[in-house]
Amino acid sequence: MKDEKLKFKPLRFVGSSHRDLAACPLEIRRHFGYRLFAAQQGLHGARSKPMKGFGGASVVEIRADAQEGTFRAVYTVQFEEAVYVLHVFQKKSKSGSRTDYADIARIHIRLKEAEVAYALYLQEKAKSNAP
Repeated sequence: MKDEKLKFKPLRFVGSSHRDLAACPLEIRRHFGYRLFAAQQGLHGARSKPMKGFGGASVVEIRADAQEGTFRAVYTVQFEEAVYVLHVFQKKSKSGSRTDYADIARIHIRLKEAEVAYALYLQEKAKSNAP
């Protein structure tokens, strides 16, 4: 049996998502950290699901509840070599599971930013591998 080393995709944060994650309560940070670690390995948990309105399963939402309220973390797995965290926020609406339009708009903008960042990363990688 071939001894294979596990491959983990690096985790990259877009916009204020890292700062927003750090501002969450400890139990939420732990929950999101565990789920994001799983995503780096190509796994998805029960509390992670594809986000509607993004054309497939490449944008994923993690849900978590705490005494302080309901929190969401949104990331994308559409890139072969990295997982990009797009947005981390506390849900404002007390009823229903619908995500606020402003948060959806921010996720769309940050997804485009992640696409640009990933394209630049691939260009730099190609330059460094060129003879």
